[in-house]
Amino acid sequence: MSYATNTLATFDQMLGTLGHLLDKVEQSGKVDLAARLAPDMFPLATQVRFTTYQVLNTLNRLAGTDLALDEEDPADFAEAKAMVAKARDAVKAAAPDAFAAADAPVEFDLPNGMAFALTAEEYVRDWSMAQFYFHLMAFYAIARAGGVELGKADYVPYMMRHLKQPAAAA
Repeated sequence: MSYATNTLATFDQMLGTLGHLLDKVEQSGKVDLAARLAPDMFPLATQVRFTTYQVLNTLNRLAGTDLALDEEDPADFAEAKAMVAKARDAVKAAAPDAFAAADAPVEFDLPNGMAFALTAEEYVRDWSMAQFYFHLMAFYAIARAGGVELGKADYVPYMMRHLKQPAAAA
């Protein structure tokens, strides 16, 4: 499987997870989008924005898209869900063969002055996916800390399609 195909499949599955988690958080009524783990950490709303930002930014850098990157946090759950849907739609519309070659150079700077130079495949593996999962897990952690009942099945709901039926008792 190419790095591009793997990237798109992973983003699609885990954006589905984020949508599922958003639904559970909203339905619980226990946590709002301003909730955070610690005063120096970003709130739930920013975790949604940063998670989807990684997807759109990866597609812009590697798949030749020109997708608008959300610069504002979602104001409510409807906006948060729309952000996730926008990112998921972009993933579904992306073609693996539009991605840069695995060894194509990718360079980027961060606002703090750090600069990186990687290959496209390294960019996905070492930066984009790591950032994506960090913010997704921060979302999960904030929700759990706020008392939302979530478990591993909520984190990997896409696995249910692979669930085998138990063998019949003899």
